[in-house]
Amino acid sequence: MAEKQQRLVLSIIDFLNQSVEDGTVKADDKESLEVAIQCIGEAFGVDPSDEQQVSRLSVKPATLPTIFDVFLKTREKVGSGAAASSSASTSSQPKSISAEDKAQAEKFKQSGNTLMSSKQYDKAIEAYTQAIAADPTNPIYYSNRAAAYSSKGDHLSAVGDAEHAIMVDPTFVKAYHRLGHAQYSLADFRAAADAFERGLKLDPNNAGLKSGFENSTARIVPEDDEGPPPLIPDPAASAASTRGPGGAPGGLGNIADLLGGMGGGGGGGGPDLASILNNPQMMAMAQQMMANGGLQGLMQNPAVSNMMNRVQSGNMPSMDEIMGDPTLRNLAEQFGGGMGGPR
Repeated sequence: MAEKQQRLVLSIIDFLNQSVEDGTVKADDKESLEVAIQCIGEAFGVDPSDEQQVSRLSVKPATLPTIFDVFLKTREKVGSGAAASSSASTSSQPKSISAEDKAQAEKFKQSGNTLMSSKQYDKAIEAYTQAIAADPTNPIYYSNRAAAYSSKGDHLSAVGDAEHAIMVDPTFVKAYHRLGHAQYSLADFRAAADAFERGLKLDPNNAGLKSGFENSTARIVPEDDEGPPPLIPDPAASAASTRGPGGAPGGLGNIADLLGGMGGGGGGGGPDLASILNNPQMMAMAQQMMANGGLQGLMQNPAVSNMMNRVQSGNMPSMDEIMGDPTLRNLAEQFGGGMGGPR
């Protein structure tokens, strides 16, 4: 499941839960809505009670209503801009920005900067908006307003202004930093990394962009990550790959070599233990035991330890002796049963 889809689903679930809690939904519909919330979560693999997943997918402080509100406002602005462009296209010459307009815009910008220093973010936004109205061709004004929006936690609006600054001047490096910061704050780490990387193409030595890119990249979670594939042991390489350091009998391959070199066949027509240990199925089971820590526990078993001491001294136990020991018999039944051997 794509992470972006799950973020949207979590935002929808949060909105529906809030609607239940604040009384927006009638009491008669509450139970039906709760069932719907559970079904939606299960269908998209989103569990609101999983704190780790919620932390990764949440877009807070933004909410679904605020995101939708930004969309509506943006659409209105785009519609107004399109109408203005259409109107301007009918005139013979586009409206030019006079020196007086530019000077007035600079005054509004300086006022906004002063307000930012005193953390009066809303008033700063108003000042930058006036600067943009006077001179919409200067990317600095959009970039500064993006910084003001981010400072008050409205990162969605900051994204819009940063992108507008880039549209006005694609070489304005600071706008890429504003955009990356806003996307990072919204936990959209892929978009943040992309913004920082685009900025680095213009200014490869920019320390802020480098740091932002590294931090964003480190937090990207691969989409549809199902974990590593299961281990499928290679029978031909199992003996070598499972040896303990220095040839110590910590791995199954070392045990198989030891038994094979000392005539590991069982008495009374019993199975050849060395052959059993070299059996591909046996090696697969051994790999699984090693992965789970079971092999280490096995080698600490007194009965197994005694048997290994006898093997090393050249006194290989017969199959009758092994089957006569309850611990070793149980062990032999576990391994032998899985391969269809005698019981």
